Amino acid sequence: MFTGIIEATGIVKEIHANGSNISFWIQSPLSPNLKVDQSLSHNGVCLTVESIEDSLHKVTAIAETLQKSTLGNIKTGTVINLERCMQMNGRLDGHIVQGHVDTTGTCIDVIEKDGSWEYTFEMDKKFASLIIEKGSITLNGVSLTIFNVCINTFNVAIIPYTYEHTNIKYLVKGESVNIEFDMIGKYVNRIGSLK
Repeated sequence: MFTGIIEATGIVKEIHANGSNISFWIQSPLSPNLKVDQSLSHNGVCLTVESIEDSLHKVTAIAETLQKSTLGNIKTGTVINLERCMQMNGRLDGHIVQGHVDTTGTCIDVIEKDGSWEYTFEMDKKFASLIIEKGSITLNGVSLTIFNVCINTFNVAIIPYTYEHTNIKYLVKGESVNIEFDMIGKYVNRIGSLK
């Protein structure tokens, strides 16, 4: 379980294919403090730490994860957002995030707003019932509030702190992001669909 508050970014140093799986070696300030078998969010995808060497850690994404996320498109040198799982004795600063990506979306516009940034994203309209005005969403692991909600598009506003401390600053039009919809909204939607 995560909060969507990014702790650090990491750089993908090595990528290795093994059958339908892909393993990543990532360098980050968090890596030396991790433990093998620990859950860690990578661009919003919960992966298990398999190995640690100095300032590097290794994780593997299986075929299912690669199909539902952008991890299969990552290249060496890519900067990714990282978050360790939340501690139950702390504040929940973002929202409840599982690290289970629901789909991907595409950035279709970026506007600089004199000190902040506004991004517009497009997604498959079959997920329209999972987004609401001023609701929570996770993009590449970052907990954000959405607005200007339409059937298959929505906007997010990025403050300078988030812009500087996540990989959102590298996001350009046409690029894909990992999306996790609000877990409570998904349960409510499921209950409504069964009536």
